Amino acid sequence: MRKQKTYFKHIPKIKFEGNKSRNPFSLKYYNPKQKVLGKSMEKHFKFAVAYWHTFTNTGGDPFGAGTKIFPWNIGHTPLERAMDKADAAFEFLDKIGINYFCFHDFDLIEEASSLKESKERLENISDYLLKKMRSQKTKVLWGTANLFSHPRYMNGAATNPNFEVVAHAAAQVKNALDVTIKLKGENYVFWGGREGYLSLLNTNMKRELDHMARFLHMAKDYARKQGFKGTFFIEPKPMEPSKHQYDFDAATVLGFLREYNLMDDFKLNIEVNHATLASHTFAHELQVAANANALGSMDANRGDYQNGWDTDQFPMDLFELTEAMLVFLQAGGLKGGGVNFDAKTRRNSTDLEDIFYAHIGGMDAFARALLTAEKIWKESDYKKIIKQRYSSFDKGNGKKFETGKMTLNQMAKLAAKQKEPRQLSGRQELLENMINDFL
Repeated sequence: MRKQKTYFKHIPKIKFEGNKSRNPFSLKYYNPKQKVLGKSMEKHFKFAVAYWHTFTNTGGDPFGAGTKIFPWNIGHTPLERAMDKADAAFEFLDKIGINYFCFHDFDLIEEASSLKESKERLENISDYLLKKMRSQKTKVLWGTANLFSHPRYMNGAATNPNFEVVAHAAAQVKNALDVTIKLKGENYVFWGGREGYLSLLNTNMKRELDHMARFLHMAKDYARKQGFKGTFFIEPKPMEPSKHQYDFDAATVLGFLREYNLMDDFKLNIEVNHATLASHTFAHELQVAANANALGSMDANRGDYQNGWDTDQFPMDLFELTEAMLVFLQAGGLKGGGVNFDAKTRRNSTDLEDIFYAHIGGMDAFARALLTAEKIWKESDYKKIIKQRYSSFDKGNGKKFETGKMTLNQMAKLAAKQKEPRQLSGRQELLENMINDFL
């Protein structure tokens, strides 16, 4: 019987102590059982830890090797290293008080040189994970396949111009779906890391989009036949590593899903940093998804205003998050998913304690933003101001227009009779002050 290893003996279990606590290993705002608009914070968020950033990413970047020497990476065989990493992950989940994790297939264990051996490795490590999950009551929020890191995917996976690569990607997705289902994963995510192009000069965009839709239908049909009842998510991102990715932003993805008849099974996983890379706000992307009843899940992080790439920092911007939580509450929460910390500690944050500090800060930031949004929702004129701004559509001719009971001719005649329309203030500064007042 393998003896389970421990890595965080010196760190206590993280508990809620309130905002007067100065204990860095405590939660100041995130109280899992506290109710916000009738639902506990724990159920609102369903926080999840990203297996890749937290336990696999060692801090490497294009300019230098990794800086983090994780003690779970020193085993002699891939399975030994994978089991050590799982021990670290589950110890961390238990101590931080998070019940969910998310994974790529080859975060769990290193990819082998053949599909056959890769599948065997996934079966072995998933057996080990399943035992740990049962004993600890931990769940998988979603699984996915890494279809972007290996050189074979330099021109994409489902959209690759070489059918052999597409077939390999299909086998990899099948294996990842099998593991997700085996671990009773609640959802499955597709992120098109290289599903796009570097140049239109050598790209048949229409054909590639058709292939991507066909691929998604095949994956969905296979999973449903295996009894998977969860939701499939697509995670928008405009570029990086490709020049242009086909899942550019929420609106683009929704157009794609509608065009290819995928709306019944797919919703969106919105990431903060991806929103800003697309020149949108996080709140905007959430709102676009919510408008289509497709706000499935979210990846929690932030970008750096001085860097034009995906820095995946932990979320700390309270104004940005409060604005997002107002959309979140109006939408009635997430459709099946949760809040996954798709974020990594900085390259020079090399202590194991830093992983705890980062997640504590992220959980507290989201909780504080949610509490602020609730107060704005209950105690301010926020809803009244928005309602007043659109009040001309609540009765009379405005309501007739909105309900499709007016023609263009009728509208033109009304305009000819009326005076110059009066200006109505958007009160943007007032609303921005309102968020600051309640923070």
